[in-house]
Amino acid sequence: MLIPFLIISLALFFTGAAIGSFLNVVIYRSLNDESWVTGRSRCDSCRKKISWYDNIPVLSYLILRAKCRFCKKPIALTHPVVEVLVGSLFVWWYWSASIFFTLTQRPFEVLQPAFWLVVGIILIAILVTDYLYYIIPDSFVILLLGLTIIYRAALVGFGIMQTNDLIMAIFGMILSVLFIGSLWFFTRGKGMGLGDVKLMVPLSLLLGWPNTLVGLFLSFILGGFVGGGLLLSKRKKMGQVVPFGPFLILGTFISLIWGDQILTWYLSFL
Repeated sequence: MLIPFLIISLALFFTGAAIGSFLNVVIYRSLNDESWVTGRSRCDSCRKKISWYDNIPVLSYLILRAKCRFCKKPIALTHPVVEVLVGSLFVWWYWSASIFFTLTQRPFEVLQPAFWLVVGIILIAILVTDYLYYIIPDSFVILLLGLTIIYRAALVGFGIMQTNDLIMAIFGMILSVLFIGSLWFFTRGKGMGLGDVKLMVPLSLLLGWPNTLVGLFLSFILGGFVGGGLLLSKRKKMGQVVPFGPFLILGTFISLIWGDQILTWYLSFL
């Protein structure tokens, strides 16, 4: 059983890495107002087309020693990082299926894992884009919001999610957006970006209430910890911007998995 399990995991990793390679193209071309539907991959520096054998996820980066075959300029580390992130997402998705994807009612035995896999890919795209370019594209947020609304509505329609739970999720979304929005407004965009405000809409609906509160709290804890470390190490100065979207996403991820346990642990001290 172990060997087939490892073979499947390896195949899923490289499948995810291939999607991660395509995700790199989507991110780059979306930010540069280029079509990602047509046209082959090109070197970011010399703009020459990349042959298929130089475009194998992760492996080509290692074989070429992180340099373009033609101009010899460095290939951005973000390319293999995104490939590894999406590949790891696919493996985690496979390993944790029996724990997290428990719906057996048709068609949710397929829709539930498919939905969360797509959500994971979109969140990685947003995390990388905000980290690198300090931008959260509206197109990514709208796609995530649309999928989340459709999925939550389907859960309610099939009686799997209670209407009250959806109402509470919307309530949590309003509160979190007002909170993040107020920070953006009163700091004039210096303490929080407008993209962060928009991102909280789908993230809140994904988490539901009260896990939205847990995710938001964790985001600020992580952001404060990392921001403080950057200041102490002098990699950032007071007043310099640190993208907050990655922390919102990390807080959401942790809350999705351990939100209930964290909330129970916290309330035990009250």
